[in-house]
Amino acid sequence: MEDSNSLIEQRRAKLAALRARGIDPFRNKFTPTETCAEARTHYAEGREVAVAGRITAHRDMGKSMFLDVRDQTGRLQVYAQKNVLGDELFDVFRHLDLGDFIGAKGTLFTTRTGEISIKLTSFVILAKALRPPPEKWHGLADTEIRYRQRYLDLMSNPEVKEVFLKRSRIITEIRNFLAARGFVEVETPMMQAIPGGAAAKPFKTHHNALGCDFYLRIALELYLKRLLVGGIDRVFEIGRNFRNEGLSRKHNPEFTMLEAYQAYGDYETMMELVQSMICHVAQQVLGTLRIEHKDAAGNVTRTIDLTPPWRRIKYKDIVRERAGADWFEISPEQRRERAVALGAEIAKEYEDFEVTQAVFEKLIEPTLIHPTFVTHAPKELIPLAKLSPEDPSTVEVFECCINGQEIAPAYTEQNDPIEQRERLEHQAGGEQQKLDEDFLIALEHGMPPAGGMGMGIDRLCMMLLGQESIRDVILFPQLKPK
Repeated sequence: MEDSNSLIEQRRAKLAALRARGIDPFRNKFTPTETCAEARTHYAEGREVAVAGRITAHRDMGKSMFLDVRDQTGRLQVYAQKNVLGDELFDVFRHLDLGDFIGAKGTLFTTRTGEISIKLTSFVILAKALRPPPEKWHGLADTEIRYRQRYLDLMSNPEVKEVFLKRSRIITEIRNFLAARGFVEVETPMMQAIPGGAAAKPFKTHHNALGCDFYLRIALELYLKRLLVGGIDRVFEIGRNFRNEGLSRKHNPEFTMLEAYQAYGDYETMMELVQSMICHVAQQVLGTLRIEHKDAAGNVTRTIDLTPPWRRIKYKDIVRERAGADWFEISPEQRRERAVALGAEIAKEYEDFEVTQAVFEKLIEPTLIHPTFVTHAPKELIPLAKLSPEDPSTVEVFECCINGQEIAPAYTEQNDPIEQRERLEHQAGGEQQKLDEDFLIALEHGMPPAGGMGMGIDRLCMMLLGQESIRDVILFPQLKPK
């Protein structure tokens, strides 16, 4: 097997030979009349077409050659004959390599094996690939290369490209759904003086012109609520959040969130919104509400049924199911001991509510495969939500869990500025500099009652597209530099 340096030199030599003939692949222009898929769909014997794409297969038959040309929509075979192209152009054709881009004109026909193809009448070289494609062109498997050089992954694995094309359609359908309900899409600052809206460690940067530090946002929430104050009653944003925390199958430091807020709504309003929106997206993009997850061999490992209505259960009730009916009656010390015995990891500094949350996150949430709304969580977990009238130790909130992970939390937003200040002060541990005074002042101007929700787009895509790692739905996941 020739080493890559030798192959690169061969390709550079071919480029030099082409330029010596007066052909510069990087200066040619070509306008395709249709995609490869359209040529197949609208097949008619002898119809003239012009397509463009990358060469992914090459078969030399002496006085004729077959190429596979692939664009975003799929593959189309090209048949070149020496007696049609002529000696000179056919010789130029021999300078083509796997990975090159060409524009091909010709007429459609079907080979004896039933393959729809183009009988080439002319072609243009549009780009010369100076590096060969991966050795395993059809099925690049090296995980490190797939993530670090995603373009090779997309070139080699059509099913990977399909995942990202569907991700794009998922986001489009979310926008369509919300727009149809009167929501306005906005953009809010990614650099913030005080990172709020969640409990997470932020990334820090410095603005030279202003002479002060900023943080990359950890949530979209507080600026969107300012817009409720300003009179935009239905508002949403799809944007990046950044959290300076660990990486895992479910976590990437840079991730995409949807947050939506609806004036005069509450957590029940958001429950209907989330259920309807996810069902709409699944139906539009996948054509089904039954989502199959498969292993590497193609065997179905689980099926997620999104058919409404989705299960609803209170946080305390689902904890009792797993940790014991007397969980909330025993002492905090006994809860800690039982949590450890059940297999939850409990840090020494955990407060009592954090012990219960550890049981939920580690032992309960991973079992929630079908859609489940877990409602009325402890008030300490979510200081931006309203207290539940029937149980003031909890808040009007839900976590929508699907596929063993949280997809979308939502709640009835706290709009009492006095109570909000008290709860944020408690969360900040008395550190006044951590309070977003501008947000609290905005609340004092009056915010309508509202429901709000956040949805992890990456996790939603994992669930809908049958992917087991967040890295498989993010085009360029964070990796340690080489």
